[in-house]
Amino acid sequence: MELLSQFLDIVLHLDTHLVALVQEHGVWVYAILFAIIFAETGFVVTPFLPGDSLLFVAGAVAASGAMNVHLLVVAAITGNMVNYAIGRWLGKRFFIDKGSRWLNPKHLETAHAFYEKHGGKAVVISRFLPIVRTYIPFVAGLGAMEPARFTMFNVVGAVLWVGSLCYAGFFFGNIPWIKGNLTLIIVGIIVVSLVPVVWAWVKSRKGA
Repeated sequence: MELLSQFLDIVLHLDTHLVALVQEHGVWVYAILFAIIFAETGFVVTPFLPGDSLLFVAGAVAASGAMNVHLLVVAAITGNMVNYAIGRWLGKRFFIDKGSRWLNPKHLETAHAFYEKHGGKAVVISRFLPIVRTYIPFVAGLGAMEPARFTMFNVVGAVLWVGSLCYAGFFFGNIPWIKGNLTLIIVGIIVVSLVPVVWAWVKSRKGA
């Protein structure tokens, strides 16, 4: 419970913690931010990391001249590429070559057909959906989406995601009312970004 409490405190007070990190660690803060964004998009076991709110707050901190956030685009791109590569490797080694008790090869064929047709849109749009963005590149790898095509849409999605949230924070994050209610803004970002995920889940349950 203590770890959960500390995690929630960091998420809800990102502005305070991020400013403290900049003051205490200087340029090393880039490595910390890079690691968080990379892990959230690069590993299927870390979808809970605060990507959206972190980017917004990082933009607000950047407006004061304390840091440059453009490096985070690289973290988002490389994270997705690693996740895709892991999925592609697992799909080939365990699900195609050797077969699997847990994943029917027909499901891989279905995934491949989906990503051939809609993969580009899925990769870009998923950037703005927490949890979903962690799994889309992995499944794209499992479904053997064409690497060059994945890379192109991965870059586009990363630039749009990081750019929109960081620049929103840069231009609006230090407005007195927003700065004074930043915890509520962070909660709002989390809630709004989760709405499409919850709506899709509800629709799937109704369909079932």
